[in-house]
Amino acid sequence: MKVGVLGSGDVATILAAGFHRHGHEVRLGTRDPARLAGWVAEHPGSSVGDFADAATFGEVVVLAVKGSVALDALALAGASNLAGKTVIDVTNPISDAPPVNGVLRFYTDLNRSQLEILQHAFPEANFVKAFNSVGGPVMVNPQFAEGLPTMFICGNDGHAKQTVSGLLTQFGWDAQDLGHVEAARAIEPLCMLWCIPGFLDGQWNHAFKLVRPAA
Repeated sequence: MKVGVLGSGDVATILAAGFHRHGHEVRLGTRDPARLAGWVAEHPGSSVGDFADAATFGEVVVLAVKGSVALDALALAGASNLAGKTVIDVTNPISDAPPVNGVLRFYTDLNRSQLEILQHAFPEANFVKAFNSVGGPVMVNPQFAEGLPTMFICGNDGHAKQTVSGLLTQFGWDAQDLGHVEAARAIEPLCMLWCIPGFLDGQWNHAFKLVRPAA
């Protein structure tokens, strides 16, 4: 399918490369297309444009920008270009304040998530939270001795979540649907938990796994 990726940082380009590897058509949206010229050259068939170009192009749109500028990026993408589409929200509401003993600070609270804010601002788009609970190096086809890691997702639209679950399967994840957008109040803080071993011990290559009782 056609995938529009909003962003030009490490997470955006890692995910875009993953979609390209799995045979999807990719267009990256950025304020500075020249910054991605080398990336496009390394991924034949991909393209780059501004945020509106990427949103218009994508059957699925991936929001992979800094959390604090997510609303701005979506506004540049255009509400009409996002309407009716699956929008994968990779962002986390990380504050600019430094972590405390390895624990990040959020600019949201446990009663309202970043995903809820975005969905409320762009009600015609079908947001699905995904990829926010791990770092870029393990987002695409991670290899763990314990088997497939778990990616927790949520969103209000069932069809959108089915689409994202299928993409996660391609990317080597066990997708676990936790329900509607309110579940992001629990999913987004997994980013905090995931980062603690990194900040304290330099360990960044791990993921979560939901274990189940034996049949």
